[in-house]
Amino acid sequence: MGIQKPAWLEALYTEKFFAGCSYHETAKKNEKNVCCLDCCVSICPHCIPSHRFHRLLQVRRYVYHDVVRLEDLEKLIDCSNVQAYTINSAKVVFIKKRPQNRQFKGAGNYCTSCDRSLQEPFIHCSLGCKVDFVMKHCKDLAPYLRRCNTLTLGPDFFIPQDIADDEMTNETPHSTIVDSDEPMSWSSSSSGSENMSMASTDIVRKKRSGLYVCARSMNKVSDEDMASSMSRRKGIPHRSPLC
Repeated sequence: MGIQKPAWLEALYTEKFFAGCSYHETAKKNEKNVCCLDCCVSICPHCIPSHRFHRLLQVRRYVYHDVVRLEDLEKLIDCSNVQAYTINSAKVVFIKKRPQNRQFKGAGNYCTSCDRSLQEPFIHCSLGCKVDFVMKHCKDLAPYLRRCNTLTLGPDFFIPQDIADDEMTNETPHSTIVDSDEPMSWSSSSSGSENMSMASTDIVRKKRSGLYVCARSMNKVSDEDMASSMSRRKGIPHRSPLC
């Protein structure tokens, strides 16, 4: 007796994608567009941290149907004789059947399950069509399955900003490890006060001639600044001579 369909294949065929995630109802970008092959469930981008060590397969949308990249799917199962389509320079394969009623068939290739017109030499229009054809005629899917221990998402997969921020906050940025037997001591009060005064130097905005001029606080004004400000004073007005 041949091997039955693996659990991940059943999940890929039966799970509902591009629906809102029930665990992240209030989050943005919560459409379930990833299939976790180890848990056999559809997940959204916000679920990725909980499945980061699992095999993840991204599901895309093309003409209102679910598709996956051919490059990713070939790591899991033999996709020969399945017609692929090009989306954004990447070849994709339809997951489910796309039945098409035809009263009359002309010359050419047609799908073994859907009677859909195909290009040569393809005979299956989707992954589901090939799996059903193999199970019906060969009774054994094992020769077509491939061993895949790791499967990660592509570099173009969109990760929401809040997830990236959370991963950054979980880390300890700018941390320093001091390897010394002596205890750490505070610096002198004079140097500490200088550092505090430099750090607390604020920016004062003064309105002059309708423009805002940025300057340091008044106790930090240099002699050159004072001289330049004095030179801008108005001169003494002179009376015009009498005629």
